[in-house]
Order: sequence, then structure tokens, then C-alpha cells
Amino acid sequence: MNRLFKSQDSVNERFKSYRDLDIEMDMKRDDLLHKEVSGNKLRKLKYNLLQAQELGQDTILTYGGAFSNHIAATAAAGKLLGIKVIGIIRGEELGADLNKTLAGNATLRQAHVDGMKFHFVTREKYRDKETDLFLEEMKVLFGNFYNIPEGGTNELAVKGTQEILTESDKENYDIICVAAGTGGTAAGIINSAAPHQKVMVFSALKGDFMRSEIEKYTHGKEFEVIDEIAFGGYAKSDDRLIDYMNIRFRESGIPLEPIYTAKMMYGIEQMVESSVINGKTRILAIHTGGLQSITGYNKVLEKKRRLKISYENQL
Repeated sequence: MNRLFKSQDSVNERFKSYRDLDIEMDMKRDDLLHKEVSGNKLRKLKYNLLQAQELGQDTILTYGGAFSNHIAATAAAGKLLGIKVIGIIRGEELGADLNKTLAGNATLRQAHVDGMKFHFVTREKYRDKETDLFLEEMKVLFGNFYNIPEGGTNELAVKGTQEILTESDKENYDIICVAAGTGGTAAGIINSAAPHQKVMVFSALKGDFMRSEIEKYTHGKEFEVIDEIAFGGYAKSDDRLIDYMNIRFRESGIPLEPIYTAKMMYGIEQMVESSVINGKTRILAIHTGGLQSITGYNKVLEKKRRLKISYENQL
């Protein structure tokens, strides 16, 4: 267990400088923490896996979609720690021909290689995953297990994400930016940020519900949610975003993924260019990982005959 979590310090790298505006943007490279269990997923899983071990549980049950970073990371962690992992996957049709699904989906294929057992459910049933009835049904199917929510977000996950910011980060940056899907990483950042720092949360989903999700895990109020940079919704994009990713990789050498980090960085730059962010400012954006999704995402882009992410083979 300790080997997986032995080092959780990540480096900050320069992403972009606006020298004429005296604004600098760095990224905290949590994506480099671990090759397979990277970014915020390592942070979120840490205390959950430690508790599962303390409780003597040898099986984890968790949830996600077909390209879920959380599914990939939990499967990899289970393999490394010798823990069985069951993945409840949204989309019953994906299980109709598993070999075909695995051939076309790098995320699920790697999770399968890492030993995850899949249970595919309809989207309607997936919406009921937090109910007692659903959990009882899963216990009948799989026996006892330690339950980790979709995206890994719970109180123990937030305990882990509170460790992202270092004392140096708290001293040297004015704004902390983080992308959000379930809000657990954002809550941890808000809980641990210094009083002078502003936290900006970039929602990967459409809708104005993200603040209430984050507030389940924090009493902090000094944060702003930006929910208009979703590019049409979760996991959606257009060629403008993909082109932005390709250009910034050539300039900075930092790879972004299209679901969370690219939208966040694009949004930050829009706010700088429109003077929403102005004056002498040091920005730290959290790279939450998820680069494993690029292979599958590029396959979707190719089918649609769209611009592809150019650095897939350089990761």
C-alpha cells in the first residue's frame, strides 16, 4: 500500500506567460504522480483504499462511464494492491459484445487487463446507483464490498485532495484553478487554500449545480464556479478546443485532455484576454490527469472526421 502512495509531491511547470500583463500561469503536474493511477484519482483513492484495508475488505465496487478516468485508475490501483475491483459501467449496450467494446475502447480495455470485473447497466438503472435498493442488489451479485462513489468523491477523497497544495503553492500564487466533475477535488483545494487565494472551479458539465455539490464537502465560500466553458456538455468539444490543445502542447510541452484540463486552461486564457483576470497575478492550475482517455477520444474524433489530438503517441 505504501509504495503506491510513497511520493505525492508534484512539480509546477510554466504553461504560459503574459509578460505585458504581468500574469503567469503554471500547472501543478499531478498527472505525473503515477503512470497508471495519476492525478486527482490517486489523491481521491488514497484514504479510501487505506480504509478498505483497515476494514479487511478485499473487494472494491465503483462506478463510471466508458471513458472514465476513475474506472481506469481504480482498476490499476486494485491490480497494484491485490484488491479485486468491480466496475459498474453506464451503458448496457457496451456489454452486449465485450470483445468489440474492448477493441474500440482503450480505457475499458486497460481496466480489463488490470483485472476489473465489469457489470454493465442501463442508463436508467445507473441513475439509481446511490439507492439502498441498488446496493443490496449488488451485494446479492458480488457479496461484501467497499463502495466508492462515481468519480471517487466522498469525505475520504476530499481528505486526499486537501493534500494537493503545498506550503509553497499557498505562498506563491494568487489564484488556484481546478476543473470539476463531481466537486471532490475542488472541495479539497478550497479547504486547504490560503486565505488570500481565490479558487476558481471550472465545471466540465453544463448546469449550475456544481456549487451545491462542492458545498457538500466544504464550508469555504471563497470560490467561484465557471460553468459556461463546457463546450456543449460533458466530454463534448469542437475543433477550436482540439486546435488549442495541439498549439499549447507545442508551446509548453504540457499535454491536456479534452474533458477537464483543456477546457479549464482555455477558460483561464479567455478570462485573461477579456481582462476578467488582470493586474499582477500568479495562477496555478491543477493538472488532474486523465491523459489515458486521449486514445479513445481520438477514435471518436476520427469517426467524425474531425481534427485529432496530435500528441497521442508522445504521451
